[in-house]
Amino acid sequence: MLLYHGSNVEVRSPKLLHSDRRLDFGTGFYLTSSFEQASRWALLTTRRRGQGEALISVFGFDRDTPPNLNILEFHGANADWLRFVSANRNGVPEQPELDIVIGPVANDNTMPVLRRFFANIYTEEEAIRRLMTQKLKDQYAFKTQSALDALTFKEVLTA
Repeated sequence: MLLYHGSNVEVRSPKLLHSDRRLDFGTGFYLTSSFEQASRWALLTTRRRGQGEALISVFGFDRDTPPNLNILEFHGANADWLRFVSANRNGVPEQPELDIVIGPVANDNTMPVLRRFFANIYTEEEAIRRLMTQKLKDQYAFKTQSALDALTFKEVLTA
């Protein structure tokens, strides 16, 4: 399968950059199977950083090679996904031994719901009910060097 990484620079050899940014799935190299989503990320990153060019680095990924990767996959914005994202966004990540995490991306449309959940305004059930109506794109967080080694660089495209 092809996965896309949108940025303001081309990425041929991804690296794990540790930062204090609190992302949905914690620290990792993020990709998506949606070219449209990667293009949006590239344009936003270029605009935010004020330099570079909106580019999409394309990678091949075969989930069966190597077979020993520890992969956690969420099929939709369910209670487990909500708890996992909440833990990472609040700086208390779960399951640090994961190689790859796959699931919906909390985007600009979902953030109002998630903020209300984090502030205890929405219950877990109410947040999930509101999230279920949204068409969420996917994201893949490659969290270890073993996971990054499973990617094959293909090409760089303009967003």
